[in-house]
Amino acid sequence: MALRKIVTGEDPLLRKTSKPVEVFDEKLWILLDDMAETMYRNEGVGLAAVQVGILRRVVVIDVGDGKIELINPIIIKTRGRQEDSEGCLSFPNEYGLVERPNFVTVKAQDRNGVDQEYSGSGLLARAFCHEIDHLDGIIFKDHIREDEPEIPRRRRRRFDHSPR
Repeated sequence: MALRKIVTGEDPLLRKTSKPVEVFDEKLWILLDDMAETMYRNEGVGLAAVQVGILRRVVVIDVGDGKIELINPIIIKTRGRQEDSEGCLSFPNEYGLVERPNFVTVKAQDRNGVDQEYSGSGLLARAFCHEIDHLDGIIFKDHIREDEPEIPRRRRRRFDHSPR
């Protein structure tokens, strides 16, 4: 495994749409392992392949209940609403209030190409939405209301940092 460099700031790559994965091979497995190591080393709870410079529909997430790998994910069901502070490993020290569904079900393939379904609420639902947005060139800042006031430091919880 190796650490990958995280694409940051207004890099145009973050606005591109990722392509589906068609080949499930050792190259994909290395990418997944490297992404997980990069996410953990940077204390994140989610990372999309585009954030390490790879335009493929690949995501890793771990909100504290174990790693989830999503290849070619699509959201198939949402329910409820939640609003909370979000940040992003690609935008260090930037935060904003973002509304997301409170419950999300995702259909994706695992590292072997087998179809899976994952469901989650709260932070996991938020992570699913945030990371899948990355695959479509959407960043969390696109969801922040322009009239939103600065979030006081004590209320900030960077979504893609491990809750502590």
